[in-house]
Amino acid sequence: MAQRDGAGPGGGFIAERGGSGSAYRVNERIRAREVRVIDDAGTQLGVMTLFDAMKMARDGGLDVVEISPTAVPPVCKLTDYGKFLYEQKKKGHEAKKHQKSSHIKEVKFRPSTAEHDYQVRKNQIIRFLGEGHKVKAMIFHRGREMAHQDVGRAKMERLLKEVGEHALVEFGPRMEANILLALLAPKKGAVAPARPAQPAAGTEA
Repeated sequence: MAQRDGAGPGGGFIAERGGSGSAYRVNERIRAREVRVIDDAGTQLGVMTLFDAMKMARDGGLDVVEISPTAVPPVCKLTDYGKFLYEQKKKGHEAKKHQKSSHIKEVKFRPSTAEHDYQVRKNQIIRFLGEGHKVKAMIFHRGREMAHQDVGRAKMERLLKEVGEHALVEFGPRMEANILLALLAPKKGAVAPARPAQPAAGTEA
């Protein structure tokens, strides 16, 4: 923990910890007189004065980091501030990575989609679900197809039944304008099927 009159671990000074550019108040920058304290493992240590929390942290070479300022009393964690910031940054990167890799895919059908094309698109849906994406399955109706919506609905019901092992239906099937759609989410434990192997160069497919 950084000392009042000198450098802390890594050469940082108390004025540099939890400064104006930080999202967290640390040590003397915490404004509450009493705080609820947890240790680095999340164990509850109880409510105590900030002075006692700082003494406990100092004895362990740690900092007092305010992690829930709106709680009454505020919740503080005894931890190494540098390590804490690194872990928070890492969690942020993981959340952004997950957000980018998990978004809604759209797979489109027609009531008249041929069997081969239906199978290709169904397998595409299964692969997307296995990769962690949500899928919007859409059946487009045009012209006179709107007068025979039962054909498209039958195809959608068949699709939902055949992907049921991999998908949870979040909503649908329902008509929106001329589109029958359903939103599918990955079912826990479902995995993406292996992509078909590409023929080697110089050989016939």
